[in-house]
Amino acid sequence: MRTIVLVLAALLALAFGHDAALAEKRIALVIGNSAYQNAPRLSNPSRDAAAIGDMLRKASFEVVESIRDANNQDMRRALREFSDKSQNADMAVVYFAGHGIEVDGQNYLIPTDAVLQRDRDVYDEAISLERILQTVEEAKTLRLVILDACRDNPFARSMKRVSALRSLNRGLIAVEPMKANTLIAYAAKGGSVAEDGDGENSPFATALLKHLPTPGLDLRQAFGLVRDDVMKATDNKQEPFVYGSLGGATVALVQTASLITTAAPETPAAAQPAAAANPAAEIRRDYESAERVGTKEAWESFLRRNTAGFYADLARAQLSKLNAEQASTSAAEKAKKAAEETARLAKEGATATEQAKAAADAKAAQKAKIDAENAKKREQARVAAAERKKRREEARIAAQSKAVSLPNPIGRAGSTEPQARAVRSTPRLDRASLWARCDALVARGARDDDIARPGRIEFCVNNGGRY
Repeated sequence: MRTIVLVLAALLALAFGHDAALAEKRIALVIGNSAYQNAPRLSNPSRDAAAIGDMLRKASFEVVESIRDANNQDMRRALREFSDKSQNADMAVVYFAGHGIEVDGQNYLIPTDAVLQRDRDVYDEAISLERILQTVEEAKTLRLVILDACRDNPFARSMKRVSALRSLNRGLIAVEPMKANTLIAYAAKGGSVAEDGDGENSPFATALLKHLPTPGLDLRQAFGLVRDDVMKATDNKQEPFVYGSLGGATVALVQTASLITTAAPETPAAAQPAAAANPAAEIRRDYESAERVGTKEAWESFLRRNTAGFYADLARAQLSKLNAEQASTSAAEKAKKAAEETARLAKEGATATEQAKAAADAKAAQKAKIDAENAKKREQARVAAAERKKRREEARIAAQSKAVSLPNPIGRAGSTEPQARAVRSTPRLDRASLWARCDALVARGARDDDIARPGRIEFCVNNGGRY
């Protein structure tokens, strides 16, 4: 009778969990710009957008609009309509693949008909990231903007600089969203560029298609896996980055009934995952969450909760590296402005005293820039050494907990002493054996199921071979 009750409870949990997922309003806008009229054509954005749109549909998103090669008018119309749709949405996602540039500290996405003869034309001919964020700000649970647009500025050489003080930097600039539960995922971290790729999709889009559909996988972890895949595919030349923060609840694009805990009453303490024996597991998860966010505030928050130990030391190194990088960027900008001021005074025929002072300021700013760059390199080397130590420590912990035994049914209804003796004699399986067992258990399906299989296999492995 107890077994029947548990089965009914499980079915009810699955039903209500499924209905809750369906009740959520999840919307997405997908834009892929390849055929630029006044800039080099990009091979992958249209294909990337088609694949991402298909993935989101299979994840139960209502793709309000999926547009290709959008001009200025098309993009503004689509954003206006999407903004109206997001008023009552739980989750709102915008994906853009194409050219993007940074001008004067602001990021802009480029429509296919942009000309951008002058730097100030960007205000009229491009779409600011701020405008994109406005379209998702009313969503209740998740606001997600994904930018595969961190390529080199194709207009940099031809664009006329109206103002010498208006900066034009490489790639897109890091932007921290002001509203909670908002993430901005860049194909490459602020100030660096992303590859379009030689395959069917860009390295970033390929990794997104692999990890975002994994059932039950929290977005923060999913983007961490995306980062790892892209860095491997690009030989560490491109590092995706996520800015913003979410709360403590798991936020996944694809919900999974298999992750609903329904059998807790009949699971003895001895059958809990072996990972719980590792006291540093929770600290490690906190560290990895801070690493995925990658901001000064995230590292400081981690260090407030964890003041000592291996991961605390590593977090301090990461924070020092981030401060050094920011100082280097600031020093480079000051040196650039000082050089521009020197050139301006010379062009305008300023007095010798004014020019001499400007030259001295420029020299000092250049020295500060070099010092900041050297400090950044030292901190980067320090973090690289700490990361190597971290990998060795994780390998040691993994070696200690390599053996994983199958769940012990002792204590379950109907178990007998002979059965208990049989379980005690069950050979212990390592992770590779469990993976092989689970690979055979988890059925293969259509393409979307194949994408999700690794997550289901991992769930099976973590539950000792049960699925």
